Amino acid sequence: MLVEALKGTLLSNEPLAKYTSWRVGGPAEKMYIPQDKADLIAFMASLPEGEPVYWIGLGSNLLVNDGGIRGTVINTRNRLKEMYLLDANKVYVEAGVPCPHVARFCSDLGLTGAEFLAGIPGTMGGALKMNAGAFGGETWQIVDRVEMINADGQVTQRDKQQFQVAYRSVKGLAKEWFLSAELTLSKGDSEASQLHIKALLEKRNNTQPTNKPTCGSVFKNPPGDYAARLIEACGLKGYRIGGAVVSEKHANFIENQGGATAMDIENLIRHIQQQVQQQFGVELQTEVCRAGDQA
Repeated sequence: MLVEALKGTLLSNEPLAKYTSWRVGGPAEKMYIPQDKADLIAFMASLPEGEPVYWIGLGSNLLVNDGGIRGTVINTRNRLKEMYLLDANKVYVEAGVPCPHVARFCSDLGLTGAEFLAGIPGTMGGALKMNAGAFGGETWQIVDRVEMINADGQVTQRDKQQFQVAYRSVKGLAKEWFLSAELTLSKGDSEASQLHIKALLEKRNNTQPTNKPTCGSVFKNPPGDYAARLIEACGLKGYRIGGAVVSEKHANFIENQGGATAMDIENLIRHIQQQVQQQFGVELQTEVCRAGDQA
């Protein structure tokens, strides 16, 4: 499958638990860690037709089932990390750049509007995929254009208008993945922006279990309400199934307190949904992405 020109690393039967922030998940049949964007494009072009492809960045907002993932997992952690100023208020960001790095980079340049990204524990690629948000900001509010790659390794520029963007949802062209984005920001005060980021991070650390193995927020907020409020009102803080526990600090987080399986987490998600439905008549929707096969 591989040709000698490729410069990345190909792994077989690689355990995904060490790549996900929940620390759960079975193995990837194959995992490719590209050297850079050009190497990734060459690798994608080398894949056999019909090969299942899945992308992983920092592994947040992701539940990999205990049976693992068949096909090829593209791992962009510490890869696809180019980021630079395009013009006075436009920034180019590759998909593997962690969102907090984008926030700080823009702030240092005196560009405002990306501060909320400091509160998103994933990469730009993941943020683009789900319109990730924090502290009232959403990713696609600052996106102008994106660069996509398909299963044949063909790269295309897409305008924002080609996607249907909603709360934690982005619908566009099938079988394409995000390579990079152009962000449009506003000129502002760098020091004020940095103070804003500091305040947001302090709020996050005070209200969320940032030092625990979690995926970030598990459920979308229902219209006019908060998932955490509903879960807490059901008395579910501290509720445990196996090694998976509803966080005492923030009820919309599930912690792996040691030895949790993906099935423990899945069962806990279902229990939360059932309890909220029974007590409040609200059907909680997950924002966490699922991948792989059951064990």
